[in-house]
Amino acid sequence: MYPVLFQIGNLKVYSWGFMLALAVLIGVVGVRRLFVREGLDSDAVYDLVLLVVIFGIIGARLAYIITYEWADFLAHPGSFFSLGEGLRGLVWYGGLLGGFISGLIYIIKKKLPFWKVVDIFAPFLALGYALVRIGCFLNGCCYGDITGGACGVVFPGVDAFPRHPTQLYSTGLNLVLFGFLWWLYPRRKFAGQVFLAYILGYSVYRFIVEFFRDSLIMVGPISLGQVYTLGLLLVGIVLYHWRKARAGIEVESKDNEGGPAI
Repeated sequence: MYPVLFQIGNLKVYSWGFMLALAVLIGVVGVRRLFVREGLDSDAVYDLVLLVVIFGIIGARLAYIITYEWADFLAHPGSFFSLGEGLRGLVWYGGLLGGFISGLIYIIKKKLPFWKVVDIFAPFLALGYALVRIGCFLNGCCYGDITGGACGVVFPGVDAFPRHPTQLYSTGLNLVLFGFLWWLYPRRKFAGQVFLAYILGYSVYRFIVEFFRDSLIMVGPISLGQVYTLGLLLVGIVLYHWRKARAGIEVESKDNEGGPAI
């Protein structure tokens, strides 16, 4: 593992932080280009991405504390800022919620078209996630269960047993998801389709990969992460059908206003 990519004096550049920074940079460039193409205010991208990243990390940290370290947090509130080397102690679902809420508030304040904006972001969420999971692999966190298969990797910071490199599974599947979303974007049938396709795709991928991850909390035969994933999948399905139906009503309304459709 390479939790520290390189060091200059006392300054350490951590793998996870570096991959996060790379993901943000690529996301900003890609999202800004699509904003320009769609006729949106491209300058809003910088503030929006910054808010989503900052509050996403805060949400991810808060979710981790609530799930795993609530008693310690109550005894030592300052532990909220103790991420450790490589920014350990984050939960993705909390990051999604924190980033989504902050982004939604900004979008409403700036009067941007919500569904169009989240459609633009969706492919880069998948790509960014793929890159950050490489950082997880280098950092030696988010590893899988012990395996005797050829794909097993030993994580020295954990034990001497080969384990599923679930971080790399996540990277590969999210790159596939990115490719699909990038293909879907210019072919979308209604605003919100790309973003909701991301939610559905992520939910399916995550539920499967969770079978190979080393999970600390189980709820019956499935992990806590799979419980969250099923909830996210249900929300995604409901919203997808709602948006699809809503888009059909909007098109029909426009046709009626303009006379018989040709």
